[in-house]
Amino acid sequence: MKKTTENEKAGRFFGFSRNIFFTGLTSFLTDTSVKMVYSVMPMFLLSIGASKTSLAIIEGIAESTASLIKAVSGFWSDRIGKNKPFMLIGYGLSALIIPLYTLVFSPIQVLILRFLERFGKGIRTAPRDSLIAGSIEKGDSGRSFGLQKAMDNSGAIAGPLIAFLILSALPGNYRLIFLIAGIPALLAIVVIAFGIKEAGKHKDKLFRTFHFRDFPARYWFFLVIIFIFTLGNSTDALLLVKANEAGLKVAFIPLVFLLTNAVSVVASIPVGSLADRKGKEKTLVAGFLIYALVYFGFGFTEDKGAIVALFALYGLYSAATDGIQKAFISDVIDENKKGTGLGIYNALLGLTLLPASLIAGILYDRVNSSVPFYFGAATASVSAILMLLFLIRFRKAR
Repeated sequence: MKKTTENEKAGRFFGFSRNIFFTGLTSFLTDTSVKMVYSVMPMFLLSIGASKTSLAIIEGIAESTASLIKAVSGFWSDRIGKNKPFMLIGYGLSALIIPLYTLVFSPIQVLILRFLERFGKGIRTAPRDSLIAGSIEKGDSGRSFGLQKAMDNSGAIAGPLIAFLILSALPGNYRLIFLIAGIPALLAIVVIAFGIKEAGKHKDKLFRTFHFRDFPARYWFFLVIIFIFTLGNSTDALLLVKANEAGLKVAFIPLVFLLTNAVSVVASIPVGSLADRKGKEKTLVAGFLIYALVYFGFGFTEDKGAIVALFALYGLYSAATDGIQKAFISDVIDENKKGTGLGIYNALLGLTLLPASLIAGILYDRVNSSVPFYFGAATASVSAILMLLFLIRFRKAR
């Protein structure tokens, strides 16, 4: 008699195992909430007296926090062999913080709340991905992680769209957006509590000792390239500010953010398949060059139509880099070190994002609005060249 697996016992939802489906639903609800807030946060901060530099610092600290904590929470969850508690704490913290934006009246208060909310993201992300990996049925990994990515990006579309509708009906009412954004975040906690089951881990998949020498030279070389690129990859909030200064009405700002995510959703799977066939290094070179073109365009033009087109192209850059970088790292390191390797990668992004945002904010405020974008275009171009050298240097290692 065939042995019934845990996933079969738990049932299936729309062709996916219980954990895969409900984790995707959790991501959709939370990202809807977070992106409602994020799509209007730059304009809200400026409305309460924040400078461009303050805006950049706030976003830099917030996102740096999430990236750094991902490495720690992933290590910890692997060590104890549990994921759901980290998800409840991480998503719960975000659900608690988001409605509190309705009460703030100064940039420093926003900084504190953004720090705490992103801290929650840092706690939950790596354990969530680990739970997905532990719940995948044989031969179903691509489809399962594809659902996660699709649901995440769908929330990134729904959130700005809801914000747009609210601002269209009630111009300037940011606080109502923050209040309503708390609803899907709270629903996500309900989904985790009652829909997700802990995915058990074998002892041989728990904590392992870390040694720098266990990672190949091309892994460390790649991290150097990512460091250089990220120095010019500051907070997206400045792109939204530039769109507003170019003449796009505040109510339409969430829509350009939606456009970026929509293009990314459509392009991610085809670009990922192309990277598998043609090589991830080549795809990353193309992604860096697209970024350079987009940022040069933001620095060069003030035309509203061109700005909208650049936001669409920015979604293509996202599809060609975000997931591809993680997939590439996964390819170049050993099976039992993938979590650690990706954790170091996330930590590097976090450490670099804050100075990147600070540099961009200072250049925006004290030089002019074009210089930070030219700086980003320059670092992306250098990264593309280094990636080509990487491809030549390590061709035989592929």
